[in-house]
Amino acid sequence: MTVTSERAPAADPRTTDLPPAPAPAPFPTGTQRLPMAKALNLGMRRALANDPRALLMGEDIGRLGGVFRVTDGLFAEFGEDRVVDTPLAESGIVGTAIGLALRGYRPVCEIQFDGFVFPAFDQITTQLAKMHYRSQGRLRLPVVIRIPFGGGIGAVEHHSESPEALFAHTAGLRVVSPSTPADAFTMIQQAIASPDPVIFLEPKGRYWEKGDVDLDAPLPAPHGSPADLDHARVVRSGTDVTVVAYGPTVATALKAADAAAAEGTSIEVVDLRTLSPLDTATVTASVRRTGRCVVVHEAPVLYGTGGEVAARITEECFYHLQAPVLRVGGFHTPYPVAKIEHDYLPGLDRLLDAVDRSLAF
Repeated sequence: MTVTSERAPAADPRTTDLPPAPAPAPFPTGTQRLPMAKALNLGMRRALANDPRALLMGEDIGRLGGVFRVTDGLFAEFGEDRVVDTPLAESGIVGTAIGLALRGYRPVCEIQFDGFVFPAFDQITTQLAKMHYRSQGRLRLPVVIRIPFGGGIGAVEHHSESPEALFAHTAGLRVVSPSTPADAFTMIQQAIASPDPVIFLEPKGRYWEKGDVDLDAPLPAPHGSPADLDHARVVRSGTDVTVVAYGPTVATALKAADAAAAEGTSIEVVDLRTLSPLDTATVTASVRRTGRCVVVHEAPVLYGTGGEVAARITEECFYHLQAPVLRVGGFHTPYPVAKIEHDYLPGLDRLLDAVDRSLAF
C-alpha cells in the first residue's frame, strides 16, 4: 500500500450543522507600502484562502493575533479550527503539526520567540527533518515553523537568539529568511506551498519597517513552486567588495554601502534569502566580480553560517580573491541585556571596518 500525505482532510462532523462563515473582506490589491508584519499577515491570509489544508497554530496567535500581531484578524476570518491557539508547549505544537502533516494538512507553527524553539528541537531535528528520508520518500511533511529571530527590540533573555546555524546544519530542512516586506509576502506563501519542512526565520527587529509590496504578484510557475526559495539576490550592485547578508543584517549592509559610496567605495550587497539550501552560485558570481567579500550576521561569528559561506567562497573563488573572506557578527557570549545589545549586534561601524580591512590587503 502506498502511503501519501497529499489526500485532503476528511470533513469534520462538528461543522456540518453550523451556519456558513461570514464572507471575508476583499483581499487588498495593487502595490502598497506595508510593514513586514502586515506583509506576512497578508501572505498567510492568501495561503489560507487558497488552500483549505493550510492552518495556523501557536501560542496566542488566535484571538490576540500573536505577540507581534502578525496573525491579527485571521482568527476572526478563518475560525478556531484553522487559526489554533495552542498551550504553551513548543514540543507539543511541532509534534501535533507533524501528525497533521501526515494526515494531509499544511500546518504553519508560530514559535513565539526564537529562544522558545529549543523545547521543540528534538521534534524538529529527529522527526520533522528525517521522516521523508526515513520513509524512502513515501512521506512528506509540509510544515512551516515561523520563528521571530534576532535582536534589536530591547527584550529580556531568551527573546533575541539567532539559532539559524543549528537548523541549517540539519539535513532535511529548508531554512529561509526574508529581509523585506515584499519578500516576506511572497516567501511565506512559497514556504506553505513547499512539500518540505521549512524553518521560516522572521527578523523581528524589522517587523515595523515598511516597503513596497506588490499584492498582485503571482508565485513562480508552476503555482506553489518553492524554487525561488532557493535563490539569493543581488540587492545592490558594486565593484569593490561583496557584502553577504540575510534577514536583519541586509538593511545594515545597504546602509554601509551608502556610507561607503560617499567615500568612493562601491559595495555590492547580496541577500542570501536562503541558508539551506545555500545559493552558492549567486554569491560566488558576485565575489568573482569584486575579488573581496565580507559576510555579516547577528549570530555569533564562531561556528556561524558565515563560516560555511566563507569556506565555499574560498573553495570556488580562490584565484579571484584579493583578500581573505572576513566575517562580522555577534560575540561568543550569551545574548546580552537590552542596555548593551547594540554593542553586541554588528552595526554600521563594525561592518565598515571589515570592508576597510578587506580593501587594505
